[in-house]
Amino acid sequence: MGTKVHVAVLDVSSGEVLYERNADTMTTPASTTKLLTAAAVLDARGPSHRLSTRVVAGAQPGEIVLIGGGDPTLATTKNKLFPGAARLDLLAAQVKKSLGGTKPTRLLYDTSLFSGPETAKGWDSSDISFGQVSRIQALMVNAGRIKPIHNEFGGDPRASDPANAAAKAFAKMLGVPASAVRKGKAPAADSESAADGAPGQELGEVQSPPMVQLTDWMLEQSDNTAAEALGRQVALAEGKPGTFDAATEAIVGRMRELGLPADEANLYDASGLSRNNGISPTMLTQLLSTAASGEQPALSSLFGGLPVAGWSGTMLKRFVSPKPNQGGQGVVRAKTGTLSGVNTMAGTLTTADGRLLVFAIMASGSGNAITGRAALDAVAARLVRCGCS
Repeated sequence: MGTKVHVAVLDVSSGEVLYERNADTMTTPASTTKLLTAAAVLDARGPSHRLSTRVVAGAQPGEIVLIGGGDPTLATTKNKLFPGAARLDLLAAQVKKSLGGTKPTRLLYDTSLFSGPETAKGWDSSDISFGQVSRIQALMVNAGRIKPIHNEFGGDPRASDPANAAAKAFAKMLGVPASAVRKGKAPAADSESAADGAPGQELGEVQSPPMVQLTDWMLEQSDNTAAEALGRQVALAEGKPGTFDAATEAIVGRMRELGLPADEANLYDASGLSRNNGISPTMLTQLLSTAASGEQPALSSLFGGLPVAGWSGTMLKRFVSPKPNQGGQGVVRAKTGTLSGVNTMAGTLTTADGRLLVFAIMASGSGNAITGRAALDAVAARLVRCGCS
């Protein structure tokens, strides 16, 4: 498994800790960080909350403004990457209808919802170039991807400036030349003016799928860009700026408000790409146990996004070889995490005698990612076969 191993196993019904090893010590969590992000945003915004992308009339005649609402799943047209996503082509149709026969001549795009650095401390310099994540901006399509595809371990080319790329794609739909696309800020709406074309007047709006669907996608496919965008929603819900620092502080703060050991979580991003992050197995198992208890209904929604062993998402090819009948396949539901030398897994399983367990296994120092992940799988599979009563 590696040179350092941190483990916690907890019985949900009784609350009994069945096994622990370095359980209260923070270690690099990789993408198990996304469990905290999902729980925090579901708690802060609610499972039914939707993110809006809007267009308003600009301050100058012929000018319109595309306002980024922080929706990472926004698409240009219908695609299979984000089913049910808000779409720019539908937004363009609304704008054309609102403008009647008037054609816009200039497009501004407003990304002011998010601020501060667009990359996090602890990210590798190759994370964006390799396609693991995009620059974090309030306006993008397909989570910053050039094409609507997803590969678990990267290889999805990202736009160098996601907001600008999205704005130019939208401008093309409206017949606005790329040379007339600029970054800017939407004018404040004049509540006393009802005149058509008044600055700030809304010309169109599209909304994302509900938050629970966004967190499902983020967890199942381990989408780093989506995680960062949703992490900022936690900060914004509390009236804080949409920055890395505010988001991570808000996520940890939500854990504290939920009665969880927040002092055992130290975050620099919301996705787990940062090697500076630290989370303990106890923090993860306590979170999962709280979500499973039903005491916090919004948190229960995060289980729908947990990948199923040998069946879905990032667990599709886990627990299926060489001997899938040894346990785990279809029974373990977990968020996995992988960085160079780091392999983690946290989730739920049901034992042979019907006990629901939550677990977190976090290992580092393994020289081989394949064998490291297989070792984690073997532990979870053994727990499934256990008759623990």
